[in-house]
Amino acid sequence: MDWQTSEDTVPSAPVTEADARLLLGRPPVTGAWRDGDPVGARQFAAFGAFRTESGRELPGIRLAFETWGELAPSRDNAVLILHALTGDSHVTGEAGPGHPTDGWWDDIVGPGKPVDTDRWFVIAPNMLGGCQGSTGPASIAPDGYEWASRFPYLTVRDQVAAQVRLADALGIDSWATVIGGSMGGMHALEWAVSHPERVERMAVLSAPPVTTADQVALNSVQLEAIRIDPRFQGGEYYDAGDGDGPHRGLALARRMALLNYRSPTELNQRFQRSWQSGVSPLGHGGRFAVESYLDFHGNKFTRRFDANSYLTLVEAMNSHDIGRDRGGVESALERVTARALVLGIDSDRLFPVDGQHRIARGLRHNIDGDRAVELVSDFGHDGFLIETGPVGHHLTRLLAAA
Repeated sequence: MDWQTSEDTVPSAPVTEADARLLLGRPPVTGAWRDGDPVGARQFAAFGAFRTESGRELPGIRLAFETWGELAPSRDNAVLILHALTGDSHVTGEAGPGHPTDGWWDDIVGPGKPVDTDRWFVIAPNMLGGCQGSTGPASIAPDGYEWASRFPYLTVRDQVAAQVRLADALGIDSWATVIGGSMGGMHALEWAVSHPERVERMAVLSAPPVTTADQVALNSVQLEAIRIDPRFQGGEYYDAGDGDGPHRGLALARRMALLNYRSPTELNQRFQRSWQSGVSPLGHGGRFAVESYLDFHGNKFTRRFDANSYLTLVEAMNSHDIGRDRGGVESALERVTARALVLGIDSDRLFPVDGQHRIARGLRHNIDGDRAVELVSDFGHDGFLIETGPVGHHLTRLLAAA
């Protein structure tokens, strides 16, 4: 549930006038990738009817994905990387047509890097319900209109079921490693529990075994921020013009979320009580720098994401409970046969590290015994994206595990 773009995962910094000028134009009604937009490095896999856990059926689905490296003739070197809430398939690579930003994990994935694409064949899909090429609310339904509010409720298990179809289509019977952070970590855990025979290694980074009541509560206010925007129109906003979509509600939801992704230490150290300009915020119309920072990133987000997808994916996160209908968390974790790395951030206030320790205690083959790796970082939840040195070191340990 993190920023997942290169410029957003650098340490927080005050907003400059040049930054602000980037957002002077009217935001699009949706930041979703649409058919007809530049494809970039995306590939697509289409599938037939898909029935969700709730009993709804999509007549067909499509997953967008990217790959790096080459699949070995034995098909034993495939690595699945699963993105977080607002991420996409562009894990590594330069910005360009179809990809407005550089890859979000460039320091981790590539030739000679911790996930070495000279050795591993890496696949990263955009999750079902997303807005960067996979079927989601902004996609066109059979009647020629966007799915919009008609798009079905999805669970994490539904999204993994779609990824299973992708693996089957690519002829990958078993993943050498499944790696996921935040929401992607929920997916990685679900893969290892529901399909243990297909996962040899697993990395769960900054993800919990279950979305708690506290986390559902934090999510609920973000969802309501979008729904109460008059321009949301119950999800039926795609025919509106630029500037007339639910960008204010989506930006507000993003601002709320950002407060959970970083730590108080980082925000206090970087911004202190500084002003955005020479105009005092103490009754004279000025703003504190941290306020402008949140506004900037909230508004920027509306240019690359879709409000309906945000609702769909956050609700899927709320569904996450690895122990649901499996006798509880510990019983579910007993199913996992993969060698595992579980990693958390000591300052993570979104998914506190005690959740990662609980996962580690329940796994038979965690490479660190009954404890998760606990990184010390001022960057909070987003530390798994920013602290690429230590994260890469621990991924290297996992990939070397027999």
